[in-house]
Amino acid sequence: MAIDYNKLMSRKFERLEHTFTEKDTILYALGVGMGIDPLDEQCLQFVYEDGLKALPSMANVLAYPGFWAKEPDTGIDWVKILHAGQEMIMHKPLPASGTVEATTKINEIVDKGEGRGALILSERTVRDAATGEDLCTLISTTMARGDGGFGGPAVPSPKPDPIPERAPDMTCDLPTLPMSALIYRLSGDYNPLHASPSVATAAGFKAPILHGLCTFGVATHAILKTLCDYDPARFHRIRLRFSSPVYPGETIRTEIWREDDAVAFRCRVVERDVVVINNGYAEVS
Repeated sequence: MAIDYNKLMSRKFERLEHTFTEKDTILYALGVGMGIDPLDEQCLQFVYEDGLKALPSMANVLAYPGFWAKEPDTGIDWVKILHAGQEMIMHKPLPASGTVEATTKINEIVDKGEGRGALILSERTVRDAATGEDLCTLISTTMARGDGGFGGPAVPSPKPDPIPERAPDMTCDLPTLPMSALIYRLSGDYNPLHASPSVATAAGFKAPILHGLCTFGVATHAILKTLCDYDPARFHRIRLRFSSPVYPGETIRTEIWREDDAVAFRCRVVERDVVVINNGYAEVS
């Protein structure tokens, strides 16, 4: 089965409603490493119910459509797909609890050619179910490695955001825990690749790897810490490309370049000196 461009572009997704509690908000924050130092009061506001705040990156798990690429009607060779990139646009800070709704849509499918795969860009806007206000817009880029050459229109691939050639203006080192993936998966992504040693080994990894969106959350934490003084209202936008997996327990160093309200960044694992997130861009105030 192959991708049918018109059919996939017009695919209808269900409107999803998602109710989350302060416990869910705390669990998400613990999963991306908040609270590793329980005496850090700036981090405590994301994992303690007294004045609880939601991390902006929690938007990724709200009204999440699940692994829809596995459904037969998509025509996607789902075994060969990778999460290549993610963008998050915050319209207002997330509440610590509430009910939200969202509907996913396909924005574009880029046919890179036979043997080169295809890029699938999907989007969902998460809204407050009670007021109808937009909270955030999430744009995902999926690399379908087995689906190139299906005959899609000649659409250029999105250009990556540049990384300055000079030394970073600042860096932020944040540890992950050996059980980080086991905590993070409780926020809704139960892919066994992040929990089962045998599944991870069969996939070519030495151990279960961290979820890409968990690494995304660590990068968000780094920017929130270094540039926003932990104030979610000052965090407006982030986009990035995933370049390599992280193993739970490794330290993630975010290298940051600041130019007015625009931010360039990348993340590398300190222990292996491997870039795991590249072409990062953020907007803060």
